[in-house]
Amino acid sequence: MRGLGTIVNVLAILVGSGLGILIGHRLPERTRVTVTDALGLVTLVIGGMNCFALVDPAYVSAVGSAATLLIVLGALIIGGIAGSLLRIKDRLESAGGWLQSRLVRRDAGDGRARFIEGFVSSSLVFCIGPLAIMGSLSDGLGLGSEQLVLKSSLDFFGSLAFAAAMGWGVAASAISVGAFQGLVTVLGLLMGNVLSDALIASITATGGVLLLGVGLRLLHLRAVPVGNLLPALLAAPLLTVVVSQVR
Repeated sequence: MRGLGTIVNVLAILVGSGLGILIGHRLPERTRVTVTDALGLVTLVIGGMNCFALVDPAYVSAVGSAATLLIVLGALIIGGIAGSLLRIKDRLESAGGWLQSRLVRRDAGDGRARFIEGFVSSSLVFCIGPLAIMGSLSDGLGLGSEQLVLKSSLDFFGSLAFAAAMGWGVAASAISVGAFQGLVTVLGLLMGNVLSDALIASITATGGVLLLGVGLRLLHLRAVPVGNLLPALLAAPLLTVVVSQVR
């Protein structure tokens, strides 16, 4: 059944978030801060691992070793300009605030900010990455949902830890995951197998840089507007096609 992987992923996030909230209420604030710091460090590691796609043989063969990083840089600049003009970050935060007002009416002030941070940060972590994109494409192409099932197990533990630190906003990120991965699954169903290994590597490397930004946010080192950089995930494969054609 196509789309089953995303359904399993959404359920895993909801169950993990529910367990995390039960645990979180029993943890002191200093413990929740430590958990958030740990998640930030792990997110940096995952982002760094994804950046190794810059030296992927298919990517280097398509555009040259000198161009891989330049393509990611160009994609981030183009994506950042487009995202800033579209105010994606503000729209994500507004969506988080709207959900908070509907789902947790009694919270205000710090509770609202915590909900929005949990929603935005966890949405970005769960939606950015090769498993989210390639797993959804494989599901849409009818190649199976094994990658998304693997991602679901990872997201279960991630949502448990996130929710213990940041509360109900993490559970609301299941909406983002369902919408994003559902859209990619439909695209896979409609477009067929059109993404080459080089294009996948460009998306993975760019996503790795975005995850580094998420990690910096979680560690409260720098409030990187990762939401505004999301269009870079579209710009990277387009730039890869252009460069590969003019080499």
